[in-house]
Amino acid sequence: MSICITGTGSYIPEIIKKNKDFLENTFLNSDGSNFKVSNEVIIKKFQAITGIEERRYAKSNHNSSDLAFFAAKNAINDSKIDQENLDYIIVAHNFGDIKSGTKQFDQLPSLASRVKYKLGINNPSCVCYDLIFGCPGWIEGVIHAQAFIKAGMAKKCLVIGAETLSRTYDTSDRDSMIFSDGAGASIIEKKDEVHNQGILSHKTCTFSSENTFDLFLGESFDNKNKSKDKYIKMYGHKIYEFAITKVPQALKDCLENSGKSVSDVKKIFLHQANEKMDDAMVNRFYKLYDLPRPDNIMPMSIGKLGNSSVATIPTLLDLVKKNKLENHSLKKGDIILFGSVGAGMNVNAITYQV
Repeated sequence: MSICITGTGSYIPEIIKKNKDFLENTFLNSDGSNFKVSNEVIIKKFQAITGIEERRYAKSNHNSSDLAFFAAKNAINDSKIDQENLDYIIVAHNFGDIKSGTKQFDQLPSLASRVKYKLGINNPSCVCYDLIFGCPGWIEGVIHAQAFIKAGMAKKCLVIGAETLSRTYDTSDRDSMIFSDGAGASIIEKKDEVHNQGILSHKTCTFSSENTFDLFLGESFDNKNKSKDKYIKMYGHKIYEFAITKVPQALKDCLENSGKSVSDVKKIFLHQANEKMDDAMVNRFYKLYDLPRPDNIMPMSIGKLGNSSVATIPTLLDLVKKNKLENHSLKKGDIILFGSVGAGMNVNAITYQV
């Protein structure tokens, strides 16, 4: 028996927000003071570090559950399953639905239940729940689905990562340029006739100590903003230092648990948080083996799509699987790694054989 990803789907919003569109923003330090450099300099440095040239925003009439539904339909069609046979729908997100023009998070009912409703699934044995696990949410959802299948509680699961981060940020915070919207989905199935494929191993860690609140909700940097709204905030340098240590080790532990060799790895799919950080994580992963980093090992989508949190990895997988990302493809038998880091602080990884 193998537990495999039999279908993938994504939804990339149509609205493109380029770096130049932030030139008129008033960016401030955390204490409300002005930067001593121009927005042109801020944006140029931002792009050099993150690799982001543009990002995608959802239409005003689309919420996270809508994006999740669009991606889910694509994954279901790709897998060619009967959606009524789904045992679980798991939706990873951080903020629920946020109606355009507001900052109110809506998670009642769950986004998973909303997706089931939008799909028109009538089977009451299709169980729905949301997963709040930071950016590693989609990977953790896949791990949950595998556990249900191993326990005999499920045969088919739909796991989705969806987010509209464009509705959570403080316009006076330069980190606002990182965030984007999107959704990615996958069908996880039990395959009795298939062996030595699918999920080979996984690793999850939660480091709830000094890094717990490196990502948090806080007030606007603009002292003139008297609203009580809270915005997504982060200590970027602390997250960087945390990630480049913890994620490579999690990838190594996960790979070793699979019984595969580092020389077997064909692709590494990392959460698209920051191009410089992702490069450093992959470099450190190979350094743990005293090996140079192979060419073309890490697909990247952040340059054009930004950081859509839980949606980045399933979207990236869908693009590569369907040959929509230049110079990257997968073939049967390939060993790939998934790895992510995010709020909590949570780190996880999966070793997977295509």
